[in-house]
Amino acid sequence: MFFKKKVSLNASNSGGGINFIICGLGNPGTKYENTRHNCGFMVIDDLATKYSQDKKLKKLKFKSLTGEAVINGTKTLLMKPSTYMNLSGQAVTEAMRFYKLPPSKVLIICDDINLDIGIVRIRESGSDGGQNGLKNIIMLSGADDFPRVRIGVGKKSHPNMQLSDWVLSPFLKSEKEPLEFALANALLAVETIVGGNIIGAMNKINGAKYTI
Repeated sequence: MFFKKKVSLNASNSGGGINFIICGLGNPGTKYENTRHNCGFMVIDDLATKYSQDKKLKKLKFKSLTGEAVINGTKTLLMKPSTYMNLSGQAVTEAMRFYKLPPSKVLIICDDINLDIGIVRIRESGSDGGQNGLKNIIMLSGADDFPRVRIGVGKKSHPNMQLSDWVLSPFLKSEKEPLEFALANALLAVETIVGGNIIGAMNKINGAKYTI
């Protein structure tokens, strides 16, 4: 109820016909391109390559690099926030208000340190799980019922390592194949969710594990 009231007070003209938002979380800039925290950006890049005329998402809108795509017959906005991870909610809520979309039509893709590399976990709603981008989105929107696709990046390589150093570290060569497996499953999950079958996506993807 709080979220709906917030949107109705701040919504702009919802022209453009966007029916779904897919937002990948990450940090902008070349120094972060291949880091664990940027899994969400990686999936958005794959979606743009496959579905959007704007292959590189160069249009700056809603504090994000954006592009439109039609996925499973649904006109979709792809987003890569330029706010840095901890302020991702600024971008997401601005786009939601403009297009007057509820949380159920906003899919968030992010990394998860509690999952091994190669594992993808889909949820219809829930807590932020310690992911700061999700935390900010939930705080600024007043809602936690966003569907989300979480991509495993593994636990810290050493218990004394700062968490920020871990999530901002690049993937190792030995992690390339399980990461590619996860990104392919995340892409499939997004396609299935936008097509209206999140339960089917959960049944197919949540139990999948990378094997040599």
